[in-house]
Amino acid sequence: MSSRTIVAPALLAALVALSAPARAHHVGSYVPRDNAVTTNFKQVKFSVQAQKFDVALKLFDEGPLRAEMRAHAAALPADLEEGTRAALAAGDGREVERRLMVFFAALSRDLALEADRQLARPGVSADAQIATGRKFLEAIWRYYNLVDFAVATRDNKASVAMRLAFDEADGYVKPAAGGAAPANPENLRKPLQRIAQVLSSLIESSAPPSSSTPPRRNS
Repeated sequence: MSSRTIVAPALLAALVALSAPARAHHVGSYVPRDNAVTTNFKQVKFSVQAQKFDVALKLFDEGPLRAEMRAHAAALPADLEEGTRAALAAGDGREVERRLMVFFAALSRDLALEADRQLARPGVSADAQIATGRKFLEAIWRYYNLVDFAVATRDNKASVAMRLAFDEADGYVKPAAGGAAPANPENLRKPLQRIAQVLSSLIESSAPPSSSTPPRRNS
């Protein structure tokens, strides 16, 4: 898997759309708005849960979720997209869940890395740090929130570490008491780096073998 960070046009467009400051949110109590990719994910997920794998496969084949996987292929474990499709065709719901967990963890990781890169630029003002942090944290949580349950059931330590790092980062961009400016936004990079590290380790430990193809379900 390449370590190169790729933020696809769809993700950049999502960030641009967040022109207003993100609402302050504590991990676990904030549900971000859906975009086309997250909506398609939920459609696929609900179809899989209902054991309607033919419907799920069609939704995946024709939807923006698969297109986003292709856009990020260079930064994803090998064959993640084709393996997801094979798992859907085989009716293997747990394998579908695992591969989609890896995908959304990778999106969240790449956003954390990109946020850290932008915050590292010389001369970034405190206001710019706060605005950048808010936009990226909302985008990170939009994707990670979809798979936190799957992460927790497989690696609860990673789920807890991710939430703690996110909550710390959120604290550096939320207004202080009385509506004052957030304190110490320059400290935001450290929890973002931990988010990226936690998710990178999760992806590495959870990524399926590149040549794996799930067996077809019995008819």
